[in-house]
Amino acid sequence: MTGPGTVTSADTASSAAGSWSFGRPNPGKELYIDTPAGRFARLPVFSHLVTANDDIVAVVREHASPYLEPGDILAISEKIVAICEGRSYPLAGIRPSRLASWLSKFVQKTPHGIGIGSPWTMEFALREAGVPRIFLAAFASAVTKPFGVKGIFYRIAGPRVAAIDGPTDGTIPPYNRCVTLGPSDPGKSAVAISAALGGQAVAIIDANDLGVNILGAAAVDPALVAQAFSDNPLGQGEEQTPMAVLRRVGRIPAGRGEGRCTGEHIKHKA
Repeated sequence: MTGPGTVTSADTASSAAGSWSFGRPNPGKELYIDTPAGRFARLPVFSHLVTANDDIVAVVREHASPYLEPGDILAISEKIVAICEGRSYPLAGIRPSRLASWLSKFVQKTPHGIGIGSPWTMEFALREAGVPRIFLAAFASAVTKPFGVKGIFYRIAGPRVAAIDGPTDGTIPPYNRCVTLGPSDPGKSAVAISAALGGQAVAIIDANDLGVNILGAAAVDPALVAQAFSDNPLGQGEEQTPMAVLRRVGRIPAGRGEGRCTGEHIKHKA
């Protein structure tokens, strides 16, 4: 299925290629961004509701490949890669330990997401990184926080912990009531997807309103992708746009700085 607000009802690769329709970026975000490497369009790509029964390569081929041209970069949310790997777990099936429940009380909650500030996500943080590493990260964070140093916890805990997503109202059901881990090997996944697309540049990204991490990349400079997605334009809720085509563009026509892209001002194959 496609998300609300689609331009067409295209559900197949062939019809999608003909319709040339993209979704909207996250609320308050624009389709275009200027980076030191130039101006780029971030064209959100719809997908059906991905589950553990899906293969990420098949998902990409169905929904994204019709739009790709030489020189494009395909950015993929780490969440759908992890879901395809079966790394999303309903809360009802998680039994947090007493240690996880205790540690989660000391995690600062922010408007940007629950992070590991719940017993359920903390339980998986302990499983992913191990108890000693989480304690070391927590200690270092407590020591440095009075001096205004931020981000120490996740630097020590590692990217596997930073990639843990907890239940949020903004995530599409049923994943709004799940803990979703990061992909098991995002670098390997990026290479496999790129190979399946004939060498197309691919990046697997973990983006939120605090920043973006490039977890895996193939045939592309991760720093460029990080700059292009620094404001988190991909939609994980009802938008159902967990992928985006990143394309270098020229001047943006007046009145086209945001909203839906119909493609008429972006060069593309017939």
